[in-house]
Amino acid sequence: MVSVIIPTYNRSRMVREAIGSVLDQSFEDFELIVVDDGSSDQTETVVRGFGQRVIYERQENRGVSAARNLGLERARGAFIALLDSDDLWMAEKLETQTRFFRSNPNALICQTEEIWIRHGRRVNPKKYHRKQSGDIFAVSLERCMVSPSAVMWRRELLDEVGGFDASLPACEDYDLWLRVSCRHPVHLIPQPLTVKRGGHEDQLSTTIPALDRYRIQSILNLLEQVDLTAERRRLALDTLRRKAHIYAQGLRKRGRRGEAARLETFLHKHGIDSPAG
Repeated sequence: MVSVIIPTYNRSRMVREAIGSVLDQSFEDFELIVVDDGSSDQTETVVRGFGQRVIYERQENRGVSAARNLGLERARGAFIALLDSDDLWMAEKLETQTRFFRSNPNALICQTEEIWIRHGRRVNPKKYHRKQSGDIFAVSLERCMVSPSAVMWRRELLDEVGGFDASLPACEDYDLWLRVSCRHPVHLIPQPLTVKRGGHEDQLSTTIPALDRYRIQSILNLLEQVDLTAERRRLALDTLRRKAHIYAQGLRKRGRRGEAARLETFLHKHGIDSPAG
């Protein structure tokens, strides 16, 4: 069985469409868990309107990571699939991924290609965002290369790497996929079976500034908590130094010299070369 988890907050219309795209799947052996992160709109009414086909969980507003983690705690399936409440699935998505795992018993995680929609119009992702397959650790240090709505993984991978870091207000997916990709290949199914919708006002990446500060924290956490190979550690340190240097320069340009100095001090305490000033 596949456990499908949709976290949502004040997106009653979008979550209705997301749920519909799951219930329309050609693959039927799944449970659908919707975690309401303290919505104040009609989300609960909408979700409960689907009846017993959907498991409804509600928590106080604690963010998308905490919502996903609650879903992971409730999940009973051998496989885990996430769907953001503003995204959609094509009808063959679950069937295609479960078939991939049957054919590749050693694979622990895979994702599909996506169709990108911005402001209601289809757009083509730039080469910079093009997904790769296999050992994606090096490129994942630069930017998030796994889409939560496109991914499926075996439960044992969750047991190995843990869930989402709820202390991060953003880049929580970047953080998790680093912990995954430093250990295992991430396979890509080339079919575009996920519809990724963006451009709306409440999209997380557009509401939180200076995302690189959370990527810096994620790399530091990785270096501290995971026993990396020498080569992977070198790659992580090189990326950390470069991102920290750029971020500190940006702070100084905006007159926030105190924050830049605190960043340098923080890195120094962790044994990382200070960003050049």
